[in-house]
Amino acid sequence: MEIVVCKTKEEASRKAAAMITAAVQKNPRTVLGLATGSTPVLMYTEMAKAVKAKKVSYKQVKSWNLDEYVGLAGTHDQSYRYFMNKNLFEKIDIKISNTHVLNGLAKDFAKECASYEAAIKKAGGIDIQVLGIGSDGHIAFNEPGTSLSSRTSVVYLTPSTIKDNARLFFKGKEAEVPTRALSMGVGTICEAKKIILLAFGKGKADAVKGMVEGGVSQFCTASALQLHKDAWVFCDEEAASKLKLKKYYAWRSETILGA
Repeated sequence: MEIVVCKTKEEASRKAAAMITAAVQKNPRTVLGLATGSTPVLMYTEMAKAVKAKKVSYKQVKSWNLDEYVGLAGTHDQSYRYFMNKNLFEKIDIKISNTHVLNGLAKDFAKECASYEAAIKKAGGIDIQVLGIGSDGHIAFNEPGTSLSSRTSVVYLTPSTIKDNARLFFKGKEAEVPTRALSMGVGTICEAKKIILLAFGKGKADAVKGMVEGGVSQFCTASALQLHKDAWVFCDEEAASKLKLKKYYAWRSETILGA
């Protein structure tokens, strides 16, 4: 696991976006795993800038998103499909038919999840998986206690996650946040060839410390990334503030990235 400590979230987002842009330039058929929430928005903006500047094209790229709320249609303004369309897909030249988000209105959730996994496998697997991290150390909607070998399935959200997401997507109205979601599992996520996780702010400092320097445990599902062969964590100073080896990580990443 490589930890890239940046002064600001803007700098971290630019570096993460540059890594994705370089990968797509090298392989125009890159398969992306994408995340929602406020954390990756700045990175998506940087990705869109690169497309506008004609530095890269996403016309042949395919994407699969991490999760979706149960009970929300893709046209609902709080759905993750809607979020992705507005924050990335409509700003780059990707074909909407090549973008995939779990169906929160599926009649058979088990079938929907199995089909999603099969489609990812058919595409050759995810080349780069983008992640955020919850304040309790979860990735996607894999809450504390989730098996580290879990697959895409229906999951139940914790009160803390509901509170966090109400703030971000439901204007503080927790009662409107669905209590279930469809989510890639930890095992599914860890099969990606490369992982890029973004973490910003003091509120993520404990989660980042647990992920990077804590033991590998289902109580911090992000800690599973310690076992991944090519995982990158892009964080700002605040999110990295509790890391014991913060200076070493910063020096190492600067040496590797050359900046």
